[in-house]
Amino acid sequence: MSSVSLSSQLDKVQLQRYLALPQRGLCQVTYVWIDSTGEALRCKTRTLDCEPSSIEDIPEWDFAGTATYQSEGSNSDMYLIPVRMFQDPFTRDPNKLVLCEVLNFNREPTEQNTRFTCSKAMEAAQHFRPWFGMEQEYILQGMDRHPFSWPQGGFPGPQGPYNCGVGADRVFGRDIAMSHYKACMYAGVKIYGTNGESMPSQWEFQVGTCEGIEMPDHLWMARFLLHRVCEDFGVIANLDPKPVQGPWSGSGCHTNFSTEAMREEGGIKHIEDAIEKLKKRHAHHICCYDMHGGEDNKRRLTGHHVTASIDQFSAGTANRDASIRIPRCVGKDGRGYFEDRRPAANCDPYMVTEAIVRTCLLGETNSD
Repeated sequence: MSSVSLSSQLDKVQLQRYLALPQRGLCQVTYVWIDSTGEALRCKTRTLDCEPSSIEDIPEWDFAGTATYQSEGSNSDMYLIPVRMFQDPFTRDPNKLVLCEVLNFNREPTEQNTRFTCSKAMEAAQHFRPWFGMEQEYILQGMDRHPFSWPQGGFPGPQGPYNCGVGADRVFGRDIAMSHYKACMYAGVKIYGTNGESMPSQWEFQVGTCEGIEMPDHLWMARFLLHRVCEDFGVIANLDPKPVQGPWSGSGCHTNFSTEAMREEGGIKHIEDAIEKLKKRHAHHICCYDMHGGEDNKRRLTGHHVTASIDQFSAGTANRDASIRIPRCVGKDGRGYFEDRRPAANCDPYMVTEAIVRTCLLGETNSD
């Protein structure tokens, strides 16, 4: 199998000729949604008569749920409900990307539509002004599923020089990471930054600060843009929490959280209270923090490679080996935010942010 997809090697000059053609006042809108896996994204595009000025201007649409494992053929139509609009960096203005919720034939949320309950939790907690930032790690792979630029049949040098590295012997795939960064900026995704990670060909980007439901919406669109950029380069972005076995770091989605009270003078007390609540629901959060109820994170949260043990809750200032890290500046200032280091790279950000809000702000205490 080729390490790079054949479609990525087509003549892009020819593509640009067609993309540059005028649209005569029409607008392309690409609808993006999450399929039955709860992890993979799907999309399709339609023409509108004019450029939409807001999400309310974009009509509902439908799709064949049988093709995305979301319905049976005898009753296959599913509804796409636009919820957030972005600029399209691939076809550019006036064209749009729109993130959608999925409803079934009864116009009820599908099982994979975790945004529905997350938005309810965010509405209930909005007076707390919950702010989030999420740090998405991923590894680049070739079409042969081998890590990008790793020696065929072998391994690169051990971890150490790669994190935030510079140089051709330390950095693999910067073109992709930076293209994704610019695509997010153009689209209107609240991307905060990017950096090379501990394992060669592993990268991270951060999204935030976002308030409430805006956080998972923007992270899902950032993921869509990542996969689309990788498509153009002919490689794959893998969000598996432990993509390479052995002495290599896993991939997480560290989640930063604060409320208005935490950000004000004396906010450290509110941070400590929230951490105590998280400790009591550790098992519940582990179940919410990867796509398979904690099974994926078992391979990652081992207590090694800058992780805590999946079986034990821990917290500490400037401690990246803990479940919850209080940044050193927060400990010094006595206010700010904390970082939950348990979510896996393949987490559902709707489930992660909802769990944090329900535990820390809405007083839920059940552990099932």
